[in-house]
Amino acid sequence: MIKNRKGKFGLTLITSLVLTVMVSACGGIGSSSQAPSSPETPSSAPAASAPAEGGGLETTKLTLVGVRDAQISSQQIIADKLGYFKEEGLDVTSQLIESGPDIGPMVSGGSAPISIQTNFMDIILKSNGIGVKIVAPLAQIAGTQAVVGGKDLVLNSAKDLEGKTIGIPSGADVKIAIDNMAKELGVDASKIKYVNLAPSDAVVALEKGDIDAMAAWEPFITKAINAGGHFLFSGTKSELPEKKGDVNWMSVHTTIQVTDAYLQENPNTIKAVLRALNKATDYINNNREDAIKLLAPELHLTEAELTDIMSRNVYGMTADDTFLNVSNGQGVMDYLKSTGNITSVPETSSYIDLSLLKEVEPSLVP
Repeated sequence: MIKNRKGKFGLTLITSLVLTVMVSACGGIGSSSQAPSSPETPSSAPAASAPAEGGGLETTKLTLVGVRDAQISSQQIIADKLGYFKEEGLDVTSQLIESGPDIGPMVSGGSAPISIQTNFMDIILKSNGIGVKIVAPLAQIAGTQAVVGGKDLVLNSAKDLEGKTIGIPSGADVKIAIDNMAKELGVDASKIKYVNLAPSDAVVALEKGDIDAMAAWEPFITKAINAGGHFLFSGTKSELPEKKGDVNWMSVHTTIQVTDAYLQENPNTIKAVLRALNKATDYINNNREDAIKLLAPELHLTEAELTDIMSRNVYGMTADDTFLNVSNGQGVMDYLKSTGNITSVPETSSYIDLSLLKEVEPSLVP
């Protein structure tokens, strides 16, 4: 993460709107008037289509589009480098792009029928009429959506953030974590001053003392800390004076998604991809140091930086409550509407189909 990672959608007007607001790496659900009280369980939906005759792969060659980012494509890179895709009979071209927001336009334009990004992107795509389904979560990445204080910032309580200046990209999803922190700790969020800064510019401004704090995603959080800043809080952790430890101020997941047409035509191929990514997930969790050595050159990071970054992510393909309930929690829907990313909330089952994941490994769909 979380980089700004969302996209345009077919029509010029929608394209302009979404690209303006897509900054961090994150999503939503329901109808414009009312969100459902609990998400419909997508895993109960029927499989998209009958498998190919004999259960064989419908196609063996495919391009999997991801992002050169530890939050988004760690499993993708590992599966490619360790031959897990080949073990499943797949010839995968692993395409890593530099800008996460570009995947949305690629999906809507038809050039990325199978991709890895975030659940927020899929909610936005579906809300704008693009047929896409999440077929599995890959990682909980809210821990990389964070706020870092400058070296001279002293907080006796979270309320001391009132009147302070935070550099943050316009429309960044980390704002969800800030708003939820403020609600829980009694901070008047309207008294915080925000300056629109790209993450790289915010790191420089923080080091110079031009801003009091910055809000962004990895690798900029680690870079800001290494430049003298200090971690304040993220979507999942807090070091604020009155609140230290685990928090639940934001939830956002990396997901693998496919277009409705690709899901209909290639269920066995998708299951093979999921098996390979599941092996990669196990490798990352059980061989972290070796995984970092493989990933660091691909991600253009030092091993030390990547160690810090990956420690803030939780890699796992289990569709747990933090994934399924994202549309109801942490003010996600209100936030996406306020930024103009969505005008209505799509039903959960319209953009999530876990039936293939359940066939691959039933334990991943509780």
